[in-house]
Amino acid sequence: MLRTMIASPLENVGGELHIDGVSALDLADEFETPLYVISENKMRENYRRLKTTLQGSYSKARVFYSAKANTNLSVLQILEKEGACLDAVSPGEVFLALKAGFPPSRILFTGTSVRDDELSYLIREGVCINIDALSELRRLLKLTTPDALSVRVNPEFGAGHHEHVITAGKMSKFGIWEDDTVKAYEMAKAAGVKRFGIQMHIGSGIMDVEPFILAAEKLMKIAQNIHEDVGVDFEFMDFGGGIGVPYKPEEKQVDLMSFSEKLVGLFLRRVREYSLGEPEFWFEPGRYLVAEAGILLTRVNTVKPTPFRNFVGVDAGFNVLIRPVMYGSYHHILVANKLDEPPKEPYDICGPLCESGDVFARDRLLPKISEGDLIAILNTGAYGFSMSSTYNSRPKPPEILVNKGRYQLVRARETFEDLLKGQRRAEWL
Repeated sequence: MLRTMIASPLENVGGELHIDGVSALDLADEFETPLYVISENKMRENYRRLKTTLQGSYSKARVFYSAKANTNLSVLQILEKEGACLDAVSPGEVFLALKAGFPPSRILFTGTSVRDDELSYLIREGVCINIDALSELRRLLKLTTPDALSVRVNPEFGAGHHEHVITAGKMSKFGIWEDDTVKAYEMAKAAGVKRFGIQMHIGSGIMDVEPFILAAEKLMKIAQNIHEDVGVDFEFMDFGGGIGVPYKPEEKQVDLMSFSEKLVGLFLRRVREYSLGEPEFWFEPGRYLVAEAGILLTRVNTVKPTPFRNFVGVDAGFNVLIRPVMYGSYHHILVANKLDEPPKEPYDICGPLCESGDVFARDRLLPKISEGDLIAILNTGAYGFSMSSTYNSRPKPPEILVNKGRYQLVRARETFEDLLKGQRRAEWL
């Protein structure tokens, strides 16, 4: 039964968890816990599957990795070598992408509340900017006339696994509403911009293609209006990201073939119907490429039964993985050294932070747990380390890259001394 719950890159070897050919127990002993483990092979497999599927529907489809999911340099370099493009939401992500080898021509910046100095940095680095507001566009055009420009449209329809990750609709801060889109392109064209794209993003963790279809219909109609009213020809149309992954064992993977046929098929029909030429189809997955490639290993240090609950204390808290407390997210949990033992008791898996919300799971049925056991929290490659913090003055964990039996430290564990970095005592103290 446990074997059926463990998918690649995970393997049960004699009742112990292996990740891409490397023992989780050995990694925990060598590098201590908590630590993140990232499977290189799984990332490459996910990227190739998605790229092949999309390009099977349309040869001019391009995959942009949404870097906010995981910005480890090794992760970025792996996807760059695979041929991915990159979606950045901050100047820092642009900086890291360039350090990882992405050329500016393969980077799209989509920010919100962007400062003038940030726009200046993006101009200097030569990346394509996706405008989020008319005020941002006015400030950009005072600084330069870019050769290429895109506009993020709020297509009214949003979706996602939690209200905090819905990025379109009336309550969303993102994008330009339909009534202002023609004005945006008129301003850009009048300023001398020559090449154009258009983009949307509706949310994250979406397992059904239908929300994409609703929003894409709206985006394509807006594109037609802009083409006819302003005379803009689009080089690309970007449908954002947000495709989800199964976090629970009983959940199924998104049917990529059906997803591609429906979404790319709609795009191609409307391009022909609206006489929009041959724009590229862009898609921006983050979670889909890296979530299942990451595993968080954390050690049990306390077993505390009470008259009401069975509390298990581990050495990772929401400073290491914030998704359960921030989004109410489910992450599957394994006892890495007891894979062959049947689940016996319900446990609350809790972290060491001085916060009542520092809980990874409630009433999770697991094998009998003892102090010293190794807990594996699955699907943490996206929005795990990238959302971590030093809350409670706890240094951030290391990251280990594994690939077919090989492993290497790709981010060192922070120390107490790192907590002092950048701090200065006031001279009057």
